[in-house]
Amino acid sequence: MALRYLFMRRPTVILRRCETYDVQAIRGIVRDALETLDLHPHGRTLVKPNCVASGHYFPDAHTRVEFLEGVFLALQDRTREPLEELALGERSGITMPTRYAFEGAHYYPMAKRLGLTVHHFDETQQVEIKLTHEERLRDSIYVPEPVARADFFVNCPKFKAHPWTTVTFSMKNYIGIQDDRHRLIDHDHRLHEKVRDLQFVLQPRLVAIDAITAGEGRMLTPKPFHLGMVILGDNQLAVDAVSCAILGIDPLTVEHLRLAYESGFGPVKLDAIDVVGDVSLEEAQRRAEGFEKGLIRVEKYFQGTKIRAYAGPPPSDGGHDYCWGGCPGALEEAIEILRMYDKATDDKMPPVHIVFGAYEGEIPAKNGERVVFIGDCTTWKGDLHGKLVEITSTYVDRSKKNPLEAKRPDIFGKMISTEKVLWKARTEDVIRMTGCPVSVAEHVLALVRLGGLKNPYFDPAEIFAFTSAYVSQRTRNVIQRIFGKSYNVPGFDARGEASRMPFEEGR
Repeated sequence: MALRYLFMRRPTVILRRCETYDVQAIRGIVRDALETLDLHPHGRTLVKPNCVASGHYFPDAHTRVEFLEGVFLALQDRTREPLEELALGERSGITMPTRYAFEGAHYYPMAKRLGLTVHHFDETQQVEIKLTHEERLRDSIYVPEPVARADFFVNCPKFKAHPWTTVTFSMKNYIGIQDDRHRLIDHDHRLHEKVRDLQFVLQPRLVAIDAITAGEGRMLTPKPFHLGMVILGDNQLAVDAVSCAILGIDPLTVEHLRLAYESGFGPVKLDAIDVVGDVSLEEAQRRAEGFEKGLIRVEKYFQGTKIRAYAGPPPSDGGHDYCWGGCPGALEEAIEILRMYDKATDDKMPPVHIVFGAYEGEIPAKNGERVVFIGDCTTWKGDLHGKLVEITSTYVDRSKKNPLEAKRPDIFGKMISTEKVLWKARTEDVIRMTGCPVSVAEHVLALVRLGGLKNPYFDPAEIFAFTSAYVSQRTRNVIQRIFGKSYNVPGFDARGEASRMPFEEGR
């Protein structure tokens, strides 16, 4: 059992009304919160948004630029002494260059106007952070140097549903404080534990959630839901607990929040949190009525489509019966992306059967219908089209995976490797795709090939900007490999634990 730490003062969560993306209104709301919480930015101040994806096809997946500008202006308003650095930093998702996501989110003009430093976490040196808590997955994890050295950290997530974790608020936003090499390690059935472990790196001094236009249903391709709020606080577990309460979710049913609670990162009971502001919790709950949450098993998600999915349990460590953090959810996100780019996706897809994990049931594939086994841990044995098929696991135990040996994923490399696998199996009914996890990008590329769909990576409207960002990213990665490497900075042990002080639940 993890050691329970307690806080000296009760956390405060502030619910504020904000109907539009008005920069000055947001500035005033955040400045008021900083005053209420008696916070002053200092030293190296770093703001992390959620910019997993952006642009024309992902308008509601990221923290809006107007919201961030209001936050930065408020931070400048509350600064007493000149800051060593005022910076924006993030790692986008689905193997996209962060530069591409920042461009689509219009972050660069804002950064130039305000004189910000911009950190692309997929291009910076990675710092080893040693972990000492009892139930850690690893003895150390790697994060970008700007995160490791931040003196005043501000977490600015988007209020969204998530197919793997039910919701993504502030704690889940920590997945973006790692580059791809380290982000995908343990991004599987133990994802929630990974999110918990990342909390030990450092804790934000301020959380400011963009809940003006929230994202329901999905994570990369959410449906816009007008919530008209800004949610702020000085303890991110308390902020996430209140955000769950707005949606009628018990925070202890969201596994990474339960784990963080058991590790002592704060309270989840509302009577242990001061909820203040010009929106009551009851009004916030009324505003959120009908919000579509995540956490849908892959079999149910694809009901009524030409894709039939089957999921067995992942590896036995952790005692999970489904891999919420890995391949099944990646398939769901992939099809949503393709539907955005190609409206005929569902019509074009031929009947296909997709299998995950240690599945033991029947696969009723008809002659000519292809069966795709996805992920290192997938196993199955049975008859397909009159032939005995046996799929064996290639899963490597996490204890044997060395983060220092992790390879940097490359989207064009994924295109080549995925095309190679599918080309070799072009005349076969059975296809095996390995990986742990098989990423959203690889699922996209596989479905493009299987269904003859439009490839979003070659969208004529985006190809120039994407390629330019890719070349810039890769050039900087090469320079980093030549002149720098991942390193352990003295004094950068985990700070999440050290920053917490005793409190009694319910005080």
